[in-house]
Amino acid sequence: MGPPEGWEPPPPPAEGDFVDASCRWLNNAMEQTVVPPLRKYTQVRQSGEPQGDFWSTVTSPPQVPGLSRPVWLTIAASVPTALGWYGWYKFSVEEELFYDELRREGRTSGAGGYGTLILFSWLVLLGGLGSIAGVPGADKLIDAGAIWILAGQVNLYRRVNELLEEQPGGSAPLHAWWAVLPPPLDVVVGLRQVHFLARYWSEVRGETWQTDKVAEELFPFISSPRFTLREFARTPSMWFWFTKEMEDLDWPILADPTMPAARADRGGKTRD
Repeated sequence: MGPPEGWEPPPPPAEGDFVDASCRWLNNAMEQTVVPPLRKYTQVRQSGEPQGDFWSTVTSPPQVPGLSRPVWLTIAASVPTALGWYGWYKFSVEEELFYDELRREGRTSGAGGYGTLILFSWLVLLGGLGSIAGVPGADKLIDAGAIWILAGQVNLYRRVNELLEEQPGGSAPLHAWWAVLPPPLDVVVGLRQVHFLARYWSEVRGETWQTDKVAEELFPFISSPRFTLREFARTPSMWFWFTKEMEDLDWPILADPTMPAARADRGGKTRD
């Protein structure tokens, strides 16, 4: 189905730009593996109206500029569907960033929803069926799919950081490499990505940001400025709503060795 109506085609990939050319090719190739009715529904659309209510947001196809999907909405739609909706979220944000990059920069550094999630799905599906049928090496396809989706997640965090850094006075809120950490730390950075990308799209679309109680009140670490693993471990006030009043943990193992005498204030708490 390709880009949305009224889309001004970007220039072709620059000579030698292997990343852009590969991402475009992979997105298009994987799109052709999806049945036409589904492709029609998932086609990215030009945003023409203000963002709607919960139901219209969770069922909306990808848009340019992207939709603001706050943490509370993402959890509310993902948990009842056993994370099934999160797959739709992943597809949508990748497609939105794919076309947004092409629109703004004339090149892209991500393979979009098709090149990221659909390729992952095919690798897992074919690997699973091959393993059941006893095809030698079929399990390697599942491993490749896991590596691909993880690499895509790191790349997603990197691109979100770039978007935030390009804003006036902006900074990178995420540590992209946290995606390879074991749970729950990979979930920590994942929730932060959802929050900061939602706020970014809300601003780009000129919409008023509605307070996200989950990210800004119940779990303060989701909306906190960039922090290190040591800072996270020693600052209970960032963890949960019921630890907001706890003092920082003054444990030598959690001290920052590069700033032994430094003291900063975060949320009214003094920390080493």
